[in-house]
Amino acid sequence: MIKRGVSLYSYQQNEFFHTMTWKDELKEVANNLRGADGIEIISECTIPHYPMPPESFFFEWNNEIARWGLTPTTMDTYMDTLQFRDHVLTDAECAERLKYDIRLAKKMGFRNMRLCHNVPLKAVEIALPLAEELDIRLTNEVHAPSPIKPKRGVDWGETVARDIAFIQRTGTKHYGLQPDMGIFQNKPCRVMLAYALRAGLSKDDSFKAADEVLVKYDEIGEDREAFFAWGKEAYPDLFASRYASFMFRGASADPLDLYDIIPYIYCIHGKFYEMTEIPGKPGQYEDKSIMYPEVIGILADCGYDGYIDSEYEGQRSQQDMGYEGLPNEVEEVRRHHEMLSRLIAEADHKNKSKQ
Repeated sequence: MIKRGVSLYSYQQNEFFHTMTWKDELKEVANNLRGADGIEIISECTIPHYPMPPESFFFEWNNEIARWGLTPTTMDTYMDTLQFRDHVLTDAECAERLKYDIRLAKKMGFRNMRLCHNVPLKAVEIALPLAEELDIRLTNEVHAPSPIKPKRGVDWGETVARDIAFIQRTGTKHYGLQPDMGIFQNKPCRVMLAYALRAGLSKDDSFKAADEVLVKYDEIGEDREAFFAWGKEAYPDLFASRYASFMFRGASADPLDLYDIIPYIYCIHGKFYEMTEIPGKPGQYEDKSIMYPEVIGILADCGYDGYIDSEYEGQRSQQDMGYEGLPNEVEEVRRHHEMLSRLIAEADHKNKSKQ
């Protein structure tokens, strides 16, 4: 069964401006995201004095989790291989750091631990016996622009191939994949496009211009050559920049690819950028740039039994506009969960009607 959760990273600017603490965020998830109970954190963002928090923190954390009936889903951990001035961390040193975080995740009640950048696979192998002993599943994120497969009908993409080969060689059930929904982004998102356009436009004009580009994108369709020819005339600075190839590259993965990796998926990052109301459907929302309906339909069809944790990143493309121009992270996450709960219910109903 598909379950819903939230990465507290979604509330990053509220934390930055000290308008919410991690305790406020847990309360928000429990009280206002009906049916959602999963909590994902970035270790160094939520854990005070990471990597060595006071013992009192564990009491506070576990108490708040129990108070609100929540489930720790995933702890994200990084590996700063350049933390010392005299050398790059060896694989053995990385493994020791990883073991420390595995123990930390266990004390906080997490089942999964997402390994972010620069965690060597050799270090993972050294730490794997401890992960298996403590029943902590390590995951590697499949993040755009990495594909699951370069195209349908061929072998895995480089990252996925490496991870599946490792899983098959070790026979472990404690290392897997964590797809990020950004790999299924098949259209430019408005807030990122407006951010790129603001380099040469006023703040008022940037969203209007972004809407114009998106309308043209839909009109032209698959003819990228014609779209770029129009763009170089209409917005030469944007279409000559590094943003163009990034925003108009198309999806990194086909939702159908999920059928092939579902046994290896332990959790999913519910990346989203902007939730907008669906025309003619008050109170219902969508992220127009990501193929959520298709992905959730396939996950339900596969019997995926895990969490989709909301990861709101749209605020990052609006932080140049000043405090008064910032989006409401709390509202965006609430809208995302309206969409998730509705799509999951629709997919479940569809599957039951087949039986």
